[in-house]
Amino acid sequence: MLFLIGAFIAGIAVGVTADRALSPRGHDRRGPKSGVDRMSKELGLNAAQRAQVDSIMTRRRTQMKDVFKPLHPQIDSLQKAAGAIADSTHDQLKRVLTAEQGKKLDEMRDRLKKEEASRRGRFDGNKDKTLPIP
Repeated sequence: MLFLIGAFIAGIAVGVTADRALSPRGHDRRGPKSGVDRMSKELGLNAAQRAQVDSIMTRRRTQMKDVFKPLHPQIDSLQKAAGAIADSTHDQLKRVLTAEQGKKLDEMRDRLKKEEASRRGRFDGNKDKTLPIP
């Protein structure tokens, strides 16, 4: 039982880590502009400087997307494999739970999937690219 719970938690940790490491928006969960907004405010940039900084950062985002573009097929493959593991883990967990606990686990999983889809949709408009939730 402890192994299955550990696998469940590990699946979530791997998903979150992969999302942060491979996401073109980087680590800032509020979107690409908020970091530039903070920097602009803290440095007291004037309008001309802000325009140049925005241009530089837009170019950087494009370059970073290009760097990671060749990895997308591997990422997709890893997401499918992780999804299969998550489904298997979920099924194994349900076999040791009561019917009521299994229903709650299903609800938890559905809620986490919706939250992840919503979060991804807000940041990059890519709702169908969610990482699997065990």
